[in-house]
Amino acid sequence: METSPVTCRTLETFYHINAHTFEKQYKETLSGFRSWEQLGHAEKWLLFPENMGPRLAIDESSLSNGELYTFVTNRDRRTNEGSLVAVVSGTKSEDVIQVLKQIDVDERMKVEEVTLDLSDSMRRIVLTAFPKAKRVIDRFHIQKLACEAVQELRVAHRWEALQQNNEDMEECKRSGIPYVPFRFSNGDTRPELLIRSRYLLFKSADKWTERQKERARILFEEYPDIKIAYGLSHSLRMIFSKNTVKDAARLSMARWYNKVEAAGIKQFNIIAATFYEHYDEILNFYNNRSSNAAAESFNAKIKLFRANLHGVTDKRFFLFRIAMLYGYPH
Repeated sequence: METSPVTCRTLETFYHINAHTFEKQYKETLSGFRSWEQLGHAEKWLLFPENMGPRLAIDESSLSNGELYTFVTNRDRRTNEGSLVAVVSGTKSEDVIQVLKQIDVDERMKVEEVTLDLSDSMRRIVLTAFPKAKRVIDRFHIQKLACEAVQELRVAHRWEALQQNNEDMEECKRSGIPYVPFRFSNGDTRPELLIRSRYLLFKSADKWTERQKERARILFEEYPDIKIAYGLSHSLRMIFSKNTVKDAARLSMARWYNKVEAAGIKQFNIIAATFYEHYDEILNFYNNRSSNAAAESFNAKIKLFRANLHGVTDKRFFLFRIAMLYGYPH
């Protein structure tokens, strides 16, 4: 159980043991949990300085009831044993910095690159704890912002369509005539068109089905601003996918800014302002094409382990299991 995230319920299924009894025995006697050297402060922080490396990732994850913890991992270990560097309760930068500063300053100065999201607190942590490291904003967070902006515009039009639909129904009711909604050539009413377009706006046009192509054609004819927003989102995705040289990406990004300014779409103006604030950190992606995939993978493993346990009832023991799996050598 120290080398694989299995649960006692799983063992009960295969070996016909009493899961509750074995879990208690494992926790109290077999695991070494009670004599664990980090038990006293486990709920607040865990630290594994021996797992430091030149390329780190920092992200947040929920253990139970939405309670967030900050995780620092060694990207080169690829979420295997020895990949966990630190776990700190909460996301407050001062608390995380205080824990990370327990690592020898010479080791912290050796960190060359840290991947992170757009969080200001994460940025402050990296600036203070690893001052010589290049900060790399994960490109998938950038693309997610653009996708969310397109969806926000679609949802705004959807509410307008529903409101108009209700007003038309009331008018027909007052006039004593049956209400027959207008339908486009593909059979969608206006609210249906906006609802059913959600998934196609996440995809590249070359991956649309024939029905989605028809729906997109109608949508873009009826709502030119959604077409522009979709184009901006897609062109941003292409900047990250096709550019391999930092200077070329910088030029492409500048052109994208000009398109955003010309479009005048509020949601994308906000994104452009965010990009301007993190410009260098976004472009640092092109140094090594680094992403926060390792941190996201680590979060996914924690969520799956938590789900297999049907929730976390003892945070200290759960963190002990995480430490055994990813903090210590097997």
